[in-house]
Amino acid sequence: MAAVYKVSPLTARRRLGAALRKLRDDHGLTAEEVGAHLECHNSKVSRIELGKRACTPKDFKGLMELYEVDDTQAEELEALMKRARQRVPPWWHAYNDVISKNYSEFIAYEAEASRCREYQTVFIPGLLQTEAYARAVTAGGSAALGPDQVEELVEVRMRRQSRLYEDDALLLDVLTTEAAMRIRIGGSEVMREQLHKLREVAELPNVNLRVIPFEAGERGASTGAFTLFASEKDDDPDVAFTESAETIMSLREDLMTMRRLNRLFRNLAAAALSPQDSLELVQRIESELV
Repeated sequence: MAAVYKVSPLTARRRLGAALRKLRDDHGLTAEEVGAHLECHNSKVSRIELGKRACTPKDFKGLMELYEVDDTQAEELEALMKRARQRVPPWWHAYNDVISKNYSEFIAYEAEASRCREYQTVFIPGLLQTEAYARAVTAGGSAALGPDQVEELVEVRMRRQSRLYEDDALLLDVLTTEAAMRIRIGGSEVMREQLHKLREVAELPNVNLRVIPFEAGERGASTGAFTLFASEKDDDPDVAFTESAETIMSLREDLMTMRRLNRLFRNLAAAALSPQDSLELVQRIESELV
C-alpha cells in the first residue's frame, strides 16, 4: 500500500482507470449502464477509465458497490484513488508560461514511462541534445519566441535528460536519420559538440541509438516524427505522441494508431544500421566537420 505513494498522481489515475475498466468488463456492463448507476453521462465513465479524469470519492464508492469489490481490493483501489487526487505540481509546472499543454503531457508521460521508442527525421532527439544544439533548434523553430523564453525551453530540455541517469533510468530506443547528423544546426562547432555527445550518451546501457543511412532509401523514410511510451506494468497502457508541421506534439491513445506506429517503428528499425555501425557513422561525420 505504501508503494502507491511512490507513483505520481498521473500514474495512479491511469492504473485506477485500467482497474475500473477491467471490473466493468468482468461484470459485462456498458459505460452507459455504469453511468446510469452513478447518475452521470457515460463519457464521464470513459474518461475515468482512460485516466483522463480523477474519480471522486462519491463515484468511487458507487463503483465499489456496483462491482461488489471485496474489502482488500477496495482498499488497494482507494489508495490509488486518493493518490490520483493529490495535487503535487511536478518540476515542469514552473515553466507553464512557455510550455504548451501537449508538451506538459508529453513530459509527464516521459517522467513515468519505463521505456521510450523515438523516431526523429531531421533533428537529434531532445534527450540526447547538447545545450547549444537545443538553443539553436528552439530559437530557429519560432521567430515569436523571445530570448528569455528560448532559455527557459532549453532549461526544460536539459532537465528532461535526467531520466537517462536516474536509478530507474528510462530505457531509450532511438531511431534517427543520417540527415539529422549532417544538417549543421547551429554551425559546424555546435554540430561537432553535438555528435560527440551523441556518441557518449549512446554508450549508456539504457540507450540504444540506431541511424538510418541515406542508402536505406524509401525503406527508411517516414514523414513525421513520433515517440512511443510504455510501462512495464500491464495496466499502464501505451501512449504515443506524434509531431507534424500543424501540431508540434499531439497525444494519441487509440489502439489503431498505436498498432500502426509500433509497426512503423519496427519497419524503420529494420532499415537502420546496427548500434555499432551507427556510432561509426556518427564518428565519421563528426570528423568531417571543420
